[in-house]
This record gives sequence, structure tokens and C-alpha cells, in this order.
Amino acid sequence: MQKAHFKMSSWDVNKIRLDFPALAQKIHGKQLIYLDNAATTQKPQSVIDALTHYYQNDNANVHRGLHTLAERATENYEKARKKVASFVNAPSPQELILTRGTTESINLVAASFGATYLKPGDEVIVSEMEHHSNIVPWFLLREKMGIKVRFIPIDDVGNLNIDALKKMLGPKTRFVSVAHMSNVLGTLNPVEEVIALAHGEGIPVLLDGAQSVPSMPVDLSALDCDFYAFSAHKMSGPTGIGALFGKKKYLEEMLPYMGGGEMIGAVSKKEATWAPLPHKFEAGTPNIAGSIGFGAAIDYLNTIGMNTVHKYEQELTQYALKKMKSIDGLTIYGHAREHGPAISFLIAGIHPFDLAQYLDQMGIAIRVGHHCAEPLMQHYKIKATARASFYFYNTFSEVDYLVDALIRAKDLF
Repeated sequence: MQKAHFKMSSWDVNKIRLDFPALAQKIHGKQLIYLDNAATTQKPQSVIDALTHYYQNDNANVHRGLHTLAERATENYEKARKKVASFVNAPSPQELILTRGTTESINLVAASFGATYLKPGDEVIVSEMEHHSNIVPWFLLREKMGIKVRFIPIDDVGNLNIDALKKMLGPKTRFVSVAHMSNVLGTLNPVEEVIALAHGEGIPVLLDGAQSVPSMPVDLSALDCDFYAFSAHKMSGPTGIGALFGKKKYLEEMLPYMGGGEMIGAVSKKEATWAPLPHKFEAGTPNIAGSIGFGAAIDYLNTIGMNTVHKYEQELTQYALKKMKSIDGLTIYGHAREHGPAISFLIAGIHPFDLAQYLDQMGIAIRVGHHCAEPLMQHYKIKATARASFYFYNTFSEVDYLVDALIRAKDLF
């Protein structure tokens, strides 16, 4: 396993950057400054090597195979599950389902929990700041079953309105599903309070951890949420792989999400029974290479330490916020008390798409659009924003370069 170029006594981000080959390239003749990390992060060489090693040496299907390659593939696949479960301090690897990512994880819960526990007229509560992946699955369930979907409002600063949530919880509420951290505003939600309020009424809670797990320590045993979803590609891992934590008491009762190989106990012409957890929810050949790469990403992050990652990203984000606020005509959306490493903004007189194209010519990668959060855009009465999002390999000098480029863009347009 490749070790991170990191010393506990000091943070040398330039040495860390050497582990990420994509960061060394030039775009339009300029050094790449990658600030689209909320969408996906770059991968260290150790993750790339793990993927290559599997395909070169251990390529076989997992479980049931008795030959050496199958045994090696299975061992490494299940080792990866244990690494991921340990990383978020899940009570048991049995409660950690490997999925294609956050989106599939939430769809799994909506479909399977919904089919098992919900009935027409029941209410599911989400928030105005949710990613579409935590809205649309519940809308699909609404069309199928006749449930109701309600939205917790936010204030203009970007904080979740907890008082409104208190009033919304009632006898018809059957589920609460909210983001741990907003992918647009960077808001770190008070999820402990949300969980306590919902559990006080006997209501289970799902947290979308796509933005939080990559940037801060997450302890699922301490949080005591009922479901938690996250993706590898936002935390230095491969695309197409992620995880769903679910409490055993729900997973054992929930109907399977998909049917096929791997997830069955036995099948006859009359009926089928289900495999034990977690395989009950892992139908078909899984993303074996991706799972192993996910484990390699966990190894890499553990060599740095998530407390260190969180501290550095907080310092970098606060520095960026201060610098960007000094630009005349620039509006930042989201000033929550707890702010993660994503900054959404607009510059008066410049369409965000034009801004993104200009910055790309400067070698700067940001993201523009509604960020799959259209109800949030509607709250602010805007169509889109530009978003700069940071990871632990970004630098203070890159922030300076971004701010200088924004000022140049403002003068140009």
C-alpha cells in the first residue's frame, strides 16, 4: 500500500499533491487548479494501482468460487467492506451494503423501506437543500404508493429551520431524510438534533453523507441514525461504488431492492428465500474492482487522518470565504454557522456558464448550474450558481489564483 506523503508534525500539502497524478497536468497551457471536488475528487496513485492489480492478478467473480482467483477476489472484496464499515464506525460490517453510490443507496431505502413499511397518506420529510437524489426517489414512491413528501424550509443564511421541523413531525410522519452537508451551500446540518427529534417520535432517519464523509470524521455508532449513504468517488475512491449503512432491525425486515444472483438463499419453482445481510441487497456481480479501490481510498485517508483533513479544509474554506467576500459584486449563497468546503456564488453581470468557460481557459475547474438542487435554487430565486469546492490537496495559493481570476473576469465582462 502506498503511504501518503504526510508527517503528523506538519501538513505539507505539496507533498500530498504528488500522490495525485491528475493534479500535475496543464489545461490550456496553465497548471490545473481543480476546484470541483464536491462533484468528484481526484484519485491517489495507490487507488489506481489497486484497481490495476485486481484486473491483472485477481480478476474473478466473488463468493462461491473455489479456485484461487475467486478466493483472493472474495477476500479482498470483503476486506474492503470491513475497511469502509470501520472508517465510519458502523456497528457491524453486516449492516454495510456496497452499492453504486449515494444515489443508489437512497433509492434502495426509498423502494425497500417504502414497500415494507409505508402506506398511502404517510409522510416523508426532506429539506429544501437536498440533492435531487434525496428528493426524486421519494417522489417516485409518492406516485407509486400515494405517500406525501414535505420539505423542511431553510433560512436565507442557509440553516435548516429546526423549529419548522418540530412542527412538521406528527402522527403521519414515517421517515425523515436529510443531507448531513449541503453540496451547494456547504451547510453542515445539526443532524444530531434532527435525529433526536425524529427518534423522540419513533421516526427513522436517513442521512445523505455524500459531502460529509469525505471531509470530516463520521461516527455512525454515535450518531445513531438509521440509514447513512455515501460515495467513494467523492473521497478519493473510484466511481460507481459507495455504501449504505442500515440498522439491522430494518434491513432484515425490508424487501430486497433487486432480485438475481448473490441475494438469494434458495430458489424453487414456488418461492425464493433471501441471503443473510448484507448480501440480501447485493444482487448480481458487484463492482469488485471498485470495492477494492474503495478500500484502498480508505487506507489512504487513514494515513492522513480525518481530523487533519477536516481541520485543513476548514482553514482553507474560511480563507477562501474571506477573500471572495472582498470582491465587489460577488454574492455568496450559504453563510451557515457550520460550513463545509463548498462555496456557491454569483458575480453581478456575469452568467455563471460564461464564468466557468473563462476560468477553464485559466486552468481552473469549477462547476456551474443548479447542482442537482433545484428546490434550493427556487428558494433563492435564481437559476444557477458557480461553485468552487475544495479538498485536502488544494492550496492557499490556488485560492489566491482563483480570486485573482474572478477579479479579472469581473473587469473583462
